[in-house]
Amino acid sequence: MPEAHDDAHHDHHHDDGHGHGHANDRGLRGMLRYLRWAPSMWRSEINTAVLEMLAVQPGERVLDVGAGMGAGSVLAARGGATVVAVEPTPFMRRVLSGRRLLQRDRSRIEVVDGSAEEIPVADDSIDAVWAVNTMHHWVDVQRGVGEIGRVIRPGGRVLLVDEDFHDPAHPDHDRFGGEGSADDHHGFTMVDADAMGTLLSAAGFGDVVAAKRDVGGRPAIVVTATGA
Repeated sequence: MPEAHDDAHHDHHHDDGHGHGHANDRGLRGMLRYLRWAPSMWRSEINTAVLEMLAVQPGERVLDVGAGMGAGSVLAARGGATVVAVEPTPFMRRVLSGRRLLQRDRSRIEVVDGSAEEIPVADDSIDAVWAVNTMHHWVDVQRGVGEIGRVIRPGGRVLLVDEDFHDPAHPDHDRFGGEGSADDHHGFTMVDADAMGTLLSAAGFGDVVAAKRDVGGRPAIVVTATGA
């Protein structure tokens, strides 16, 4: 049984110099980039589609890896799930913490300082995990996969999605896809579906499927799996 948290512990702050997450997410440059993207990060159609795909249920304890401004976390909490929103970037975490306070279901949202490589929850305590547009921010992908494997309960659902902005079919291709090469996006290395699938399979996940597919009307790299 996961340890219960009272409302005073919903926002865990550490020194901003903790080093969680990608270096390109830190500092003024990262903050300005996220401010520019704020409207699409505050309310995201792809987060809605991901939660529908995961079929998050009331009473489940779920994990949003790289929660950003909380588009997915807020929806899951409204649906009755208890959400651990992990966010490594101090600026984004402050925005999410403020947004949480405005929610009627704020007691079901816990904002925590962490990253895919360092998830501050107990072993086998999570029913479902998702990550939207964060895989390319992971500094150590293998370690991130291992951490998700540690926290997910046996049979728990995993859904990892990165939109493919470089695909001309993406509605935001002209806005985002033209910046940087096909192998680099704002200094981040884009993920490969087959490589992610191989990592999850090697880590012992079951039912691993990794492919490029449509999510919420957008081309994306999608990896699904279940906990071992």
